[in-house]
Amino acid sequence: MPTSPSSAGAPAVPATGNAVAIKNFAFSPATLKVKVGTTVTWTNQDTDAHTVTSVGSGGPLHSAALVAHATYSYTFTEPGTYAYLCTIHPFMTATVEVA
Repeated sequence: MPTSPSSAGAPAVPATGNAVAIKNFAFSPATLKVKVGTTVTWTNQDTDAHTVTSVGSGGPLHSAALVAHATYSYTFTEPGTYAYLCTIHPFMTATVEVA
């Protein structure tokens, strides 16, 4: 049975844009690079609920539980690296890098 080449082990390249898909219990892209003033929108494409919540206290990201097809948006006004996770499924983590 033929196999296709795998990208496993390849370094993740930060993506640009302003959309993050929540799909298959993961944030995609896992690292998003945006400019100050960009509004990023997360869309839950899973059937399970997920959140978008800053790691640690004091972070700006605090969504309610997003049901299937629900969205959450946030406008990044300060440069920095913003790590976030799903509080329902804490193994789901990602980062927004704002320059």
